[in-house]
Amino acid sequence: MSHLVTERGTPAGPPPAPRDGGRGRLVEVVVPVHNEERVLAASIGRLHGYLADTFPYAFRITVVDNASTDGTWTVASRLMAEHERVRAIRLDLKGRGRALRHAWGTSDADVVAYMDVDLSTDLDAFLPLVAPLISGHSDLAIGSRLSRGSAVVRGPRREVISRCYNLLLRATLAAGFSDAQCGFKAARTEIVQALLPRVEDEEWFFDTELLLLAERNGLRIHEVPVDWVDDPDSRVDVLRTARDDLRGMARVGRRMVTGAFRAPVAGRGGGRDADAGRARLPAGMAHQLPVFAVIGIFSTLAQLVLFVLFRLVMGPLWSNALSLVITAVGNTAANRRFTFGVTGPRRAFRQQLEGGLAFLIGLALSTGGLALLHAAAPGSSRTVEVLALVAANGTATLVRFLLMRAWIFHPRRLGRPAGGAPADAAPAAEETGGPVS
Repeated sequence: MSHLVTERGTPAGPPPAPRDGGRGRLVEVVVPVHNEERVLAASIGRLHGYLADTFPYAFRITVVDNASTDGTWTVASRLMAEHERVRAIRLDLKGRGRALRHAWGTSDADVVAYMDVDLSTDLDAFLPLVAPLISGHSDLAIGSRLSRGSAVVRGPRREVISRCYNLLLRATLAAGFSDAQCGFKAARTEIVQALLPRVEDEEWFFDTELLLLAERNGLRIHEVPVDWVDDPDSRVDVLRTARDDLRGMARVGRRMVTGAFRAPVAGRGGGRDADAGRARLPAGMAHQLPVFAVIGIFSTLAQLVLFVLFRLVMGPLWSNALSLVITAVGNTAANRRFTFGVTGPRRAFRQQLEGGLAFLIGLALSTGGLALLHAAAPGSSRTVEVLALVAANGTATLVRFLLMRAWIFHPRRLGRPAGGAPADAAPAAEETGGPVS
């Protein structure tokens, strides 16, 4: 199990007396690090100097060393000795989520935040990030590289990865925030400490799971457009991270379906219960979205596996088309039964044909995306092909859900009352009038 080791024994002291009109709040900034001895001193020095000169609230910087094997802990210890408002924590296991869970879960600050050690995000966005939390206007805050007004400098590979991932979150799990991965986030401490026991991931999916849980429980997430410059020395294992993220999305989708994705917090919808955020959804959608999301995740995984296998013997366009044909039939049948509660053979063939139109839209989007990719970057790697496919399929998934809900399985066409399948109720009766078996 991870443990705390500090050479000075205790964290920074209590926040100083209120200043600047009674704004004596303490903000703790956590910087998780692993083998960062080369950049740690310069980054923490720059961050400390900026906050000391410009930040109107009391602050503490906490460096969390995630099982580094180089001289990172030595540098962190020296920084703690040099700066009164810097402390250091050493954990014996890796994982950004594990670092944030430990630091945030034990913090006595009013607001907790974190940022990546490379300080890719312009620090001028930090006060706009935490101000809505200190005022009580919002519960969590995130920097967004995908919001209007942000300025981002990064390579096409990371741009594709980021957009693919966030598009997939919106299409499958109905995420309302725009950028889950930006290493620039903050939260009210009492809120995040209530959420942490319900967040399972300890690594890169931690941020996403925390945001999805907060949103699902009706909490308010504030977004700040940021200026962001890519770190060319990033050592993230893209394929492993993508695989773990897909697994995390599938796990969260299952928890949403079973009603287990809840936390003991009062949302902004009047504070009635943890499902306040769901009550604002259109009739039937609270049931349909998570089920559709889980089916979509498994369909996407199946299609990606088939695509990679077909690429061993044929080109990317044919591989994409065949993998989509195979998964489209199963996807329509699964959504017919589980998402919209339709059973029995009546109209099944017609609904498969109508689902085929949604498939054609997905085929056009994904095929067009691959064609554009190869036209813009001939000889792209399989990894880039798969990422482009995920982005196109995310868009196609959202379109398919809207078509299914508004047309193929619309209640009027099924002879049901408006609203379709009851929200969060037992599965709907089949369209012929009998119970669902």
